[in-house]
Amino acid sequence: MTGTPRPAPASSDSRLLGLRGGLVVSCQARAGLPLHGPHHMTAMARAAVDGGAVGIRAEGTDDVRAIRTAVELPVIGLWKTDDPGVFITPTPAHAIAVAEAGADIVAADATARPRPDGGDFAGTVAAVHRLGRLVMADVATVEEGLAAQEAGADMVSTTLSGYTDGGTPPLDPDIGLVARLAGRLTVPVFAEGRIHSPAQARAALDAGAWAVVVGTAITAPQWITAQFAGALSA
Repeated sequence: MTGTPRPAPASSDSRLLGLRGGLVVSCQARAGLPLHGPHHMTAMARAAVDGGAVGIRAEGTDDVRAIRTAVELPVIGLWKTDDPGVFITPTPAHAIAVAEAGADIVAADATARPRPDGGDFAGTVAAVHRLGRLVMADVATVEEGLAAQEAGADMVSTTLSGYTDGGTPPLDPDIGLVARLAGRLTVPVFAEGRIHSPAQARAALDAGAWAVVVGTAITAPQWITAQFAGALSA
């Protein structure tokens, strides 16, 4: 897809304006974990709202629908599959289902990896825009961020940095990628991935992030407990 990148819609879209400079809390628990399911994730979302979150990121249509009815903040929805390659909202059909469940913003993998339906990211963007919702492009590189913007994404997130090359992901967030994307894109850049402390969140915002998304360090009791237990047993 070619053409001049569209200007960021943030100046006129309240869904993005409300997120600027704030914390989006990712409320996700995969199947098999004690907090899996809409009931627990909705409670987690409500707690995040009480703590000052400006938005919620949620996975699966059931969780998105339940959280949408429980909170007034913007909801970023996605659908994870077991497909190889692209697995975060991989097709327009997945994106439409997430939008119809109530997501204000649909997050989708915008990397260069193969998609299960053989389509492309631009097709997902078009499907979501037809429903009047916004699209967040989850990327791993600057090049993918530029391509996502060209395809019509309303915002880009560093969600997949460190997770697409087959190696072991680093421990720290990719603040450098946040800065590089912010320096080259006209759409807002969200920082997400391995942000485990308030100091790291602040660093991401200072690097140019429009907003910061934090999940594990807030909504994963197993991980949080392990940090304390590990420190005590060292």
